[in-house]
Amino acid sequence: MAIGLLLLFVGYQLLFANSVSTFRTEKDKLSIAEVTHGKFDDYITINGNVAPITTIYMDAYEGGRVTEKLIEEGAMVKKGDIILKLENMNLYEQILASESNLALKQNDLRSTKLTFDSRQVEGRRSLATASTDLQRLKRNFEQNQALYDDELISREVYLKSKEDYELSKKQYEIIKKQTENDDELRETSLKGLDADLARMQKTLGMVYQRLDHLNVRAPADGQLGYLDAEIGQNISQGQRIGQINVLTDYKIEADIDEHYIDRVKRDLSAVLERNGKEYALRVRKVYPEVRSGRFRVDLVFTENKPETIRAGQSYNIKLQLGESNQALLVPKGSFFQSTGGQWIFVVGPDGGEALKRPIRIGKQNSRYYEILEGLDAGEKVITSNYDSFGEAERIVLK
Repeated sequence: MAIGLLLLFVGYQLLFANSVSTFRTEKDKLSIAEVTHGKFDDYITINGNVAPITTIYMDAYEGGRVTEKLIEEGAMVKKGDIILKLENMNLYEQILASESNLALKQNDLRSTKLTFDSRQVEGRRSLATASTDLQRLKRNFEQNQALYDDELISREVYLKSKEDYELSKKQYEIIKKQTENDDELRETSLKGLDADLARMQKTLGMVYQRLDHLNVRAPADGQLGYLDAEIGQNISQGQRIGQINVLTDYKIEADIDEHYIDRVKRDLSAVLERNGKEYALRVRKVYPEVRSGRFRVDLVFTENKPETIRAGQSYNIKLQLGESNQALLVPKGSFFQSTGGQWIFVVGPDGGEALKRPIRIGKQNSRYYEILEGLDAGEKVITSNYDSFGEAERIVLK
């Protein structure tokens, strides 16, 4: 009976070996690790570079040719310091044309005012004359009316004085109306001319402001991070020519594998270690763009920061993604790139072979994968690269 079972077992092993794709290799060429049960710290280690807390880009408000370069890259600047001087002949011509047009408009306004003033004086004189004539003719008519009633003058003399009075009254009303119309026209015209003049002065002021923009000034206190301009170079309007690094504080810029993009949020905590001291950070901004399989985050110090911190320095940072927990752990290895964490080769108890087994991986940090299904504590697995194994499902270890 025992001999029969032994033969059956040997036959099964031979049948299994022949039916499963097999790859043979030396054990010393592989990385083999034991599955353990322990504390899983939910963090990742990322590399970040120190950058100024704020970067202000400088674009040219006006185009022109660089005539002077007053400040070099790396220098500290104050807001309003002139960094570059440009010249723009077209802008100079516009200023001359605007000044000439403004002078013409001012002359036109003066001439128009003189004309209206002269007409106003003449209108007032005519109105005064008409008023005096009206009073005189009215008085003459009233006298003649009394004389006519007493039959002391002829009817013809009376009627003539009446007609002269009525004509004078009509002429007075016409001159009065004309004077009022002239006054309204004067007021309206002068308002329009004043508005035109104000617009031209405003336009000239804007042109002068454009002229001032030929002096490229620092937009804030800080360090001139870079300056892309040389004497004689032509700068286009809107062209980026430099940046100011505001050094009142610093941030850390880090690129993270897109695998973590759904887990990295604002205000996550992180720790930077330097010279035996830990410095607390938090995630201030997560950029949504993914480039070359990575996305960017900005971290800022929440308390102290290293005394010797400088822009451009590189640090390793431990970014905490969640709370620690007890879990099955497998050391990180390049097998993950071959399998995507879907399966792994498990070494048999005798160490002579390893079989492919499906698994399910949860979270990962810089040292371990969290195993959710498929493995038990104490088992050993191959963690090195699987690319040379091809389609093999069984690895024979020599």
